[in-house]
Amino acid sequence: MSTPVPPLWRRAAAEFVGTAALVAVVIGSGIAAQQLSPNDTGLQLLENTLATVFGLAVLIAIFQTVSGAQFNPVVTLADRVLGARRTLAELGVFVVVQIAGAIGGAVVANLMFEVPTTLSTKVRATPGHLLAEVVATAGLVLVIFALVRTNRSGWIPAAVGSYIGAAYWFTSSTSFANPAVTIGRMFSDTFAGIAPGSVLPFLGAQVVGAALGVGLVVLFFPRRA
Repeated sequence: MSTPVPPLWRRAAAEFVGTAALVAVVIGSGIAAQQLSPNDTGLQLLENTLATVFGLAVLIAIFQTVSGAQFNPVVTLADRVLGARRTLAELGVFVVVQIAGAIGGAVVANLMFEVPTTLSTKVRATPGHLLAEVVATAGLVLVIFALVRTNRSGWIPAAVGSYIGAAYWFTSSTSFANPAVTIGRMFSDTFAGIAPGSVLPFLGAQVVGAALGVGLVVLFFPRRA
């Protein structure tokens, strides 16, 4: 017997809250890291990474059975390309609430640490960073849908958290790999921020990476187990 699909409003709410919480974790832990370790960028990144790994894994575990816990427009798009029964209207709703949630999460993180909500000045769009976003996003899509297509979805919270934690360090961009999170991080001029001028190139790289990831999924896992 199949599990009933929750109504769209409940799934959309889960995506909004989950994405908001994810961005609050990323930005909030970045601010805390700056305050706790002001003279050690490596330690700041480690602190930011650990919070993101644990926070992301927990959020996926919470919302996975409600909305799929995607929190990411390119994952939502890849899901549909790979066969999810989701209408274009549902796709649009998911993307809108993910972006809105990300912006809301940035504002909440700023408020918690009493820093102003202003546009970031941290320029990131170098050729190396954009290549890193292609690699990071392709890897993320491959991790998620390799597990989905081999009936190991229960591994997704730990696997995705672990992959993002590793990608914080093996990519020069620190693995944004998410258009909604990228847009949200634009609204905090802190450790995890990204300047508006870097956002569009990042989004383009993430779309390319998602397409590459979908190709890898089809190549290695052409059919669901």
